[in-house]
Amino acid sequence: AGSKLREVFDKINNLLSGKPVQTEGQTVSVTQHPQGLEFVCYKLAEKFVKHGEGEVSFHHDSAFPIAVVLSGIWELHPRVGDIFLAHLHKKCPYSVPFYPARKEGTSMEEYQRILGYEVHDSKVEEQDHFLKRMSGMIRLYAAIIQLRWPYGNKQGAHPHGLSYGWRWLAQMLNLEPLADVTAMLLLDFLEVCGNALMKQYGIQFWKTMFFIQKSYIPRIEAVTSAGQMGCLSRLKSFVKKCLQEQEIPLPKGVLTPTFWRT
Repeated sequence: AGSKLREVFDKINNLLSGKPVQTEGQTVSVTQHPQGLEFVCYKLAEKFVKHGEGEVSFHHDSAFPIAVVLSGIWELHPRVGDIFLAHLHKKCPYSVPFYPARKEGTSMEEYQRILGYEVHDSKVEEQDHFLKRMSGMIRLYAAIIQLRWPYGNKQGAHPHGLSYGWRWLAQMLNLEPLADVTAMLLLDFLEVCGNALMKQYGIQFWKTMFFIQKSYIPRIEAVTSAGQMGCLSRLKSFVKKCLQEQEIPLPKGVLTPTFWRT
């Protein structure tokens, strides 16, 4: 509910602003320790990324309420946004976007970690689980860049707005595609913020969509084996349908004005 989200936002904002906050039966304040504020900023940013790789990866709609709170906090407390990006880029290098190459002397286990895989006791997580987590984080990022906290001061620009999404898309299309990962990330990103990019960039956006269909999808196909075609097929269908209808649908779960009255 909108009213519940406002409570969450106010509590986080009050904590970061140095006001005492009630939690689990006790009162806490960042002023209680010299590094209190820095610690809270760090843990809060880390928590938002965990929401992306956890909650959003399983429930795509949850990207929007989480993102709108972070967007508003980022606007008032830029340090949280900076640390959030640092956590996000470390956990999901594709959010840069960046495909790390294996450097000489780097063990395979360490390289898997750099690529974003979870490695426990030399056991690397399964590909499906890895892709699901990356998907959740990209969806959260794609939601953040288009949302603003509706009760904030709208004088300034969004602290990390759509221009960053446009840049992400352009840089992504300049990278050589990877099997599995590239098709999934492009589809997630376009499903969540394609509509906002279409409204903002118009004809330039449609030129990019045409490039994806004619030039980039064949390049993804060239590196994709028969058993990895699922996500690529969905990306092809999505891009084809959008170009045919000259419309990108609104993402599922987007927050409408009526949401804030609940």
